[in-house]
Amino acid sequence: MNILITGGCGFLGSNIASDYLLDGARVTVVDKMLKSGSSANLRWLQGLCRQDHDLVFCEADVSQYDCLEDVFVKQGPFDYICHLAGQVAMTTSIADPIGDFRTNALGTLNLLDLSRRRSPDAFIAFSSTNKVYGDLKFLDYAESETRYSLPGFPNGIDESMPLDFASPYGCSKGSADQYVRDWYRNFGLKTVVFRHSSIYGGRQYATVDQGWVGWFTMKAIEQARSLEKHEPLIPFTISGTGKQVRDVLHSGDLISLYRTAYEKRNSCAGEVFNIGGGVENSMSLLELLDRLKNLLGLSQSLVYEKLPRRQSDQDYFVADISKAKRLLGWAPQVESTHGLQLMIEWIRAK
Repeated sequence: MNILITGGCGFLGSNIASDYLLDGARVTVVDKMLKSGSSANLRWLQGLCRQDHDLVFCEADVSQYDCLEDVFVKQGPFDYICHLAGQVAMTTSIADPIGDFRTNALGTLNLLDLSRRRSPDAFIAFSSTNKVYGDLKFLDYAESETRYSLPGFPNGIDESMPLDFASPYGCSKGSADQYVRDWYRNFGLKTVVFRHSSIYGGRQYATVDQGWVGWFTMKAIEQARSLEKHEPLIPFTISGTGKQVRDVLHSGDLISLYRTAYEKRNSCAGEVFNIGGGVENSMSLLELLDRLKNLLGLSQSLVYEKLPRRQSDQDYFVADISKAKRLLGWAPQVESTHGLQLMIEWIRAK
């Protein structure tokens, strides 16, 4: 197989790239190398290669059409294109909405146009987001001591939820989401859209703005080390009440999703899927912090301070993954407590 992965040195991209490299595929990775951990992930991928030509790395910005076209001309045509490049932080999109648009919306349009002209037989999987549904304020919520819930959606939110592109990030990713769908309907490209919830796992170099499970796991480990050394704890911050809920998906299940989609590309082309860990793997931020305390064997609760609620944040999003189960035969296999233990081990070892 000849595979193109945009954003291939990021968290999602490096995990998928590594799996295909170990399977003997030829993988071309495009990345502009601005995210934390990109260089480390590239070195890791290079170390997995059996032969030098197994992995082709192209430092390029998907919003630059000529640079991306050069990749298609020299390395294509491709069998499978995983479009994972993106600006992924809502806070960054508010600070720089034009840069956010260039990467997420224009970059996706560039990729679709070049795919149509230079790799028309490729299957294209696009990493979208649950933020295309907006902040979901109009829904009826319940509140307990540790979490918000949606009593009217016991199985989570499915793909029939109306779109509402709140925040610049939601607008740019939502536009890209709809372009990917439209290129199937109007140009016949085989595309699939995955509207992801929260993904975590190894190779996630999280920041305060992106990768909340990884970030708070890292903060918890730092406090555990301070307790071991009898040093004062440095509080971290959370935004809002901490009762916000997401369904978390481990990177191992993400890999199996993208592999399954390619295997079933003829039957899932043109489809949109809400993807996450499902109700069984849902947790609030407060519940995450309590689990981390227990997994780390701490005798006291983690210490944090509260900030105001983030603009356009969702109080609750759990994906109803029944469509993915039905059409793809895919379901998460990594239970969240086990996944958190794996996350702890990876952070400690890096």
